[in-house]
Amino acid sequence: MADTTLLQPFNRTLVLRLGAVLLAVCLLLWGAWVSREVARPREQIVTVRLSETIARFVDAEARSGKAPEDGQARTLAYLQAAEAAVREMGSNGRVVLVAEAVLSSNVPDATAELEQRVAAKLGREKRP
Repeated sequence: MADTTLLQPFNRTLVLRLGAVLLAVCLLLWGAWVSREVARPREQIVTVRLSETIARFVDAEARSGKAPEDGQARTLAYLQAAEAAVREMGSNGRVVLVAEAVLSSNVPDATAELEQRVAAKLGREKRP
């Protein structure tokens, strides 16, 4: 016959109450987690002044006095780096819009971040 002496000291009502309290705590924690997930924005929308950034670079290259072939190569490298930077900025649910095509003043501007990423890709300081 099985020995039931180990279960006798437990009060069934106490065990049920502790189980109910544990269940209530778990439900409260789950509810808080769900509320946080629902309230958190899923995507961020930013703008970049891409044409202005590229125009500044092209102007600086034109005034540099270097050979046109070198300027073309640097401009191509800059455009490729800018494209890659915008693609990276648009990852993880982030939406990157070109500021020249957006009519909104409530969207944050991420042009400085774009310029930093392009400069990092080109391996040099940010150019005016």
